[in-house]
Amino acid sequence: MEEENLARAFDTMSFLSPPIVRSAGAILDRSLFSKTFPITAARITNLKKISQYRAQLEKTRELLRLERITNVQPDPDPTLASKGAKCMLLSPDVKPGDSNTWSTSLRDAVQQKDVEVVPYGLKLDYNHWTYHDIMKSILPDEDQEEIPVGFAIVGHVAHLNLRDEYLKYKNLIAEVLVDKNPNIRTVINKVDDVGTHSEFRTFDYEVLAGPDDMDVEISEGDCIFRFNYSKVYWNSRLQTEHKRLVDSFNRGEVVCDVMAGVGPFAIPAGKKGVFVWANDLNPASYESMKDAIVRNKVQPFVRPHCEDGHTFIRSAADNLLSLTSTGQNTTTLPAKSHRPRPGAGPPPAPTVLTIPSTISHFVMNLPATAIDFLGSFNGFYAGHEALFAGDDAQARRLPMVHVHCFSTKSDDNLAESHEICERITEKLRYQVRPRIGQGRNVGIEDWEKLGLEEGEVLIREVRDVAPKKRMFCASFRIPREVAFRSR
Repeated sequence: MEEENLARAFDTMSFLSPPIVRSAGAILDRSLFSKTFPITAARITNLKKISQYRAQLEKTRELLRLERITNVQPDPDPTLASKGAKCMLLSPDVKPGDSNTWSTSLRDAVQQKDVEVVPYGLKLDYNHWTYHDIMKSILPDEDQEEIPVGFAIVGHVAHLNLRDEYLKYKNLIAEVLVDKNPNIRTVINKVDDVGTHSEFRTFDYEVLAGPDDMDVEISEGDCIFRFNYSKVYWNSRLQTEHKRLVDSFNRGEVVCDVMAGVGPFAIPAGKKGVFVWANDLNPASYESMKDAIVRNKVQPFVRPHCEDGHTFIRSAADNLLSLTSTGQNTTTLPAKSHRPRPGAGPPPAPTVLTIPSTISHFVMNLPATAIDFLGSFNGFYAGHEALFAGDDAQARRLPMVHVHCFSTKSDDNLAESHEICERITEKLRYQVRPRIGQGRNVGIEDWEKLGLEEGEVLIREVRDVAPKKRMFCASFRIPREVAFRSR
């Protein structure tokens, strides 16, 4: 029965497919997609019985099932329709003049004169068809193997990365995307690799449809970001990775985001009550991050910086310690606003929070080169060994580092894990090794319970970026020998 139903659904889809308009070429003529399909309808003579017969026809699988089309329609006879008559659209294999194609339930309804089986012209036009439907109708057979469907949406901008064979259809593809996605106003195509255009991971692009308006607003992690997409790096496909790491941070910890961009790690972490020192070399990212800090009201927790990542790593620990030594290691949360009432006591006092004197995490989300920055951890806590000794040793553990990187891809990530550890070893000048048996399926990490030994690296796959290329996140606690080494 299940196979029969699947076959019937497939036949319906095939019968109700859009017209083939290969001649449209690079010009989108929407009128070519209008088509009337001869099907069958069940005219309901007694409107009070619509629900009853709809349930019966659903049960016998005779009711038309078509996305975006309701199967209860006005009667095909205009005179009857003007009086409120209704009909129900039936599957194409139900024929009006052949009762052998009817179920027993439908025959009984016709004999009782509650239902008439009549011809119906189902009119569908360009507005009905999906993007994929339109592309299959227009593109030649040889170009239908991999119709472009993957694109990033950043605010109102759709970002394509078209393969060479589809460039001749680029404006057509863009025009259909705008038609079929109400939230998209601008479609662009990347014309070079990320990072080719500048050191800030931006790229050259061409506008295929809509205005050249790259000022976007997006929501992620319950936070609002506004930025110019042509001037900063943003990747919507990293939303899960952003949430994973932010969820692993504890309220009241200090996190240093070395390559923070516009703040997709920093701002949600700040909303959680994590103290974040957020840095990015790109002035445009820095300005957008400052806007996000104010817009999302995380000023007490997130501090923006705009400097080279090497400099930021070396200075972050010292700057945090200097706040403690000068008594500036507090931040104030204003009291929640309230309406004073007669006889009420004084308004609640603001909350004063103490910022820890040591860093708990470093985030380094610059996968192409982030590992190259690891050498800056050599000796960054030199002279401060006492902070991590004695009774406070457990409370003040050396920071975790979460460095994103690219490597090849395999089913078990084993070769990649060793290759990544070799690169980390070279920069730290300290031998590290992969944590075997945990990685690709690790959930929200409790870094203390995970119990990484010194020199152990947890390597987790983030996403595939190309057929033979994968993005990873390597997490490890900075070894004591590295942290306390003479600079």
